[in-house]
Amino acid sequence: MNESTLFLITFILYILATVFYFAFLFSKKENPAKTGFKFAFAGLLVHTLALIWRTVESGHAPFTNMYESLSFLAWASILAYIVIEWKFKIRKAGPYFMLIVIALMALASSPLMPKEATPLVPALQSYWLWLHVSVTLLGEAFFAFAFITSILYLVADAKEKRGEKTGLSAEKLDSVSYRCIAIGFPLFTLGGIVFGMVWAYNAWGSWWSWDPKETWSLITWFVFALYLHTRIVMGWKGRRSAYIAIIGFLAALFTYFGVNYLLTGLHSYA
Repeated sequence: MNESTLFLITFILYILATVFYFAFLFSKKENPAKTGFKFAFAGLLVHTLALIWRTVESGHAPFTNMYESLSFLAWASILAYIVIEWKFKIRKAGPYFMLIVIALMALASSPLMPKEATPLVPALQSYWLWLHVSVTLLGEAFFAFAFITSILYLVADAKEKRGEKTGLSAEKLDSVSYRCIAIGFPLFTLGGIVFGMVWAYNAWGSWWSWDPKETWSLITWFVFALYLHTRIVMGWKGRRSAYIAIIGFLAALFTYFGVNYLLTGLHSYA
């Protein structure tokens, strides 16, 4: 048994969870969803063990390259989903959210992603790495769920306006989106902005350098700050809020993928 074997077992468990969740979606029966949740939870446990194994083997945090960070983001996403499902009972969003998790795991397992654990450059040899990256990715996991519920809201709202029945009410989907962002935003603020600035000062001697990753993190932060401001202060709900949530997650995706592969800066450690 090693980390790669545990990762494979995790991937299989998440695939099984996804299959059962879609069976629930099409059959309208509760049992497949309960089974899917159990597989997702089992996957989370095995995934946790895989991350611990990776940490012990490498001697550093399990998110210092794309393979590791994709794996950790998938783990954070499942953790966020289990918390949301336990709190809000919104199983019909589960199948679609599990597709994001499967996509992350598939990308991580791709031959294009180097799996070898390598020594860290000096800038990464800091406990701020743990705080900055882990809290940021956990915040983004909640943004991902808000992205799914916002899309489902737009679909449900359109159906309700046509007088059609929906599996989940638009009002509930809108409410869950808001609550996910209300959880994700302070996590992203703390991890992506505050801890990132402190780490930048310790590593590079500057609180802020307008590095592409920093700039796009700030853009993402502003989009979700706009979401909360317009909702809390101006009373926006529904479609306008859903569009902002979707744009915010797309900005977060570009910060995570686009900046890494299309732009260069202080966050490039190749």
